[in-house]
Amino acid sequence: MTTDDTAAGPHITAAGERAIAAQRIDNAYSGDLNVLPAAALHTPDKVPAAPGTSNLPPATLCLGRDEELTALRRILAGRGEGAITQSGAVHGLGGIGKSTLALRYAHRHRSDYTLIWWINAASADEIETSFTELTKELVSDWAATAERGAQVSWAKQWLAWHQGWLLIYDNVEDPADLAPYIGALHQGHHLATSRRTTGWPDSATTLCLGNLSPDDATSLLCRLVFKDIAPTPQQKGDARALVAEVGCLPLAVRQAGAYLAQNRGVGLDAYRHRLGTNLSKTAHGIDAERTIARLWNVTLQTLEAEHPLAVEVLRTAAWLAPDDIPHTLLTPADADPDDIAEAIGTLAAYSMVSDTGATVTIHRLVQTVLRTAHPTDRTQPPRHLQGRHRAEQAVLHHLTPLSGQVIPEGQWDTHTPHLVTLAATTPPGHHNARLTDVYVTAANRLHDQGHTARTIPLMEAILAQREQVLGDTHPDTLASRNNLAGAYRAAGDLGRAIPLYEATLAQREQVLGDTHPNTLTSRNNLAYAYRAAGDLGRAIPLYEATLAQREQVLGDTHPDTLASRNNLAGAYQAAGDLQRAIPLHEATLAQREQVLGDTHPNTLTSRNNLANAYQAAGDLQRAIPLHEATLAQREQVLGDTHPNTLTSRNNLANAYQAAGDLGRAIPLHEATLAQREQVLGDTHPNTLTSRNNLARARQAAQAVLQRSTATSTAEAKGQQPSTAD
Repeated sequence: MTTDDTAAGPHITAAGERAIAAQRIDNAYSGDLNVLPAAALHTPDKVPAAPGTSNLPPATLCLGRDEELTALRRILAGRGEGAITQSGAVHGLGGIGKSTLALRYAHRHRSDYTLIWWINAASADEIETSFTELTKELVSDWAATAERGAQVSWAKQWLAWHQGWLLIYDNVEDPADLAPYIGALHQGHHLATSRRTTGWPDSATTLCLGNLSPDDATSLLCRLVFKDIAPTPQQKGDARALVAEVGCLPLAVRQAGAYLAQNRGVGLDAYRHRLGTNLSKTAHGIDAERTIARLWNVTLQTLEAEHPLAVEVLRTAAWLAPDDIPHTLLTPADADPDDIAEAIGTLAAYSMVSDTGATVTIHRLVQTVLRTAHPTDRTQPPRHLQGRHRAEQAVLHHLTPLSGQVIPEGQWDTHTPHLVTLAATTPPGHHNARLTDVYVTAANRLHDQGHTARTIPLMEAILAQREQVLGDTHPDTLASRNNLAGAYRAAGDLGRAIPLYEATLAQREQVLGDTHPNTLTSRNNLAYAYRAAGDLGRAIPLYEATLAQREQVLGDTHPDTLASRNNLAGAYQAAGDLQRAIPLHEATLAQREQVLGDTHPNTLTSRNNLANAYQAAGDLQRAIPLHEATLAQREQVLGDTHPNTLTSRNNLANAYQAAGDLGRAIPLHEATLAQREQVLGDTHPNTLTSRNNLARARQAAQAVLQRSTATSTAEAKGQQPSTAD
């Protein structure tokens, strides 16, 4: 059981700085979860999926890998009786064929699953977007008016109720992003592809891919080039020499095959020699990058001569998120959509991109090559930066509202991954003021949705822009620095958050003065970070100083002053100083009730914290009624499965257990654990807390039962029972 903690900190909008209230509850969980309306909560169990429902891309040619396919099936389905969910992860070097193998598995076993859903998993936001698409597929009428968070929750509810599905998470960058799904959903199979070889949960068996064997690589190339016509011995020998030249890298074999299929007059041996002449001209990089660069130099030379518009489209796509790039985003305002569609078709024919007719996917390794300056490029600006400029203009066109209009939320959701990619790949010294304003709006949206940690690339780009344009100590620059530190803290990266908070505080003290509200915000945030790091020796004095200054500058009942009072009380409690913590919690609660109202979330936070303090002092007669009241109000105000509601339920169960009332504690622990598994995921720290609490409660109940049995046995024998535990 831990105490809710409120930290007020600024977040930048286009108009300047505003206060943000970020709550920390059980084990530093922060952010709100959108809760479904009560009437919709029971809908998912009644909605069937049509046989064969899926969003799978078309099957692609994949020769070899039979042993790997067998291993995947064994991983997902062969772990023994009673295993409902099995997890597998296919990982390896970029271009190794991970996605192709996962897609081949899905098509081969399509009849074994009731539903198969392909999820673009490069970020947590993209995973959520794929879940909203699942909801739209199954309940399109309801999804048309539902909020994004409700759509994600509906999809999770549906998967929790139905069996026999397969979720494929493609190109996972951070295995932790899968925790809310793999941990909570046990009625089907989860399969991930990723370049990451570490960080997977213990339940996920990993299968490491290597390059194709020479025989399989040769067969694949011949099938791509000659289709169903058997190659001559000479052609087969040339094919074997070519695949050896590109290291049997699956992506490279496919690129070479696509080029040769489109250019019948170029022989295998001639193509291989052209690669050799370009070897010394490629940029430095890993072997796979150099290999792909060699292939693309040849392909781009051909396309630039015959299809220059296709090359422009490709270089634009290189700077956007690799998955689900809308055709509209690749179509400039002055371009003919049919011309762009034809250019995309040309790129697909050369295996440069995958095209669904509405969206485009480009391989990440190809993007890396195209974002790199070529030493022979003498154009001004270089071609790779021309592509960057077109990508920026495309995103700005779609996210800049016309006068009197508002950009729809769905349009923001679609384009935010591309904004994040642009921010993360900003060239040194590059800046675009209009794009920075859009970064700010996108970062605010993510923060308001509880995704502060995901704003880091946006925040870094905003800060770099402001340092360059406004200077190192401009108030807006300092605000950006504070916000970036907050994003690092939200991501659990205190090693970067604390030094940045310290630097920001020192600069604000110098530029704004010791008692400016923003300086006080920095002081509060630094104290918060110290406490998160377990350094109460530095946190408490800083909290005390901040509270005294906020009382003087802002007044005794300002929300920020109340936040400081709550934070200081929590720090005292963490240090075991209940004599100072309890009166401060009581005073804060009384003031929040008066200023904010009886059911304001911050008032409920104070009520929860005071109940925890009473319990820590052993005063269960006051703690339990307060926990019960807080839980009832949080259920009413926040909903039954909001993380703060689950915190109250956990805390009340602990209070019952402390009072020896295991008959009420255990069922409440069981309910809380089940809901945390469903809402937060199987491996979330709060879920682990609930699992531990339930185990301790059951252990205590078992001890009571054993003592009772021992007492009964002793009494039956006429003996005096032992009082020792």
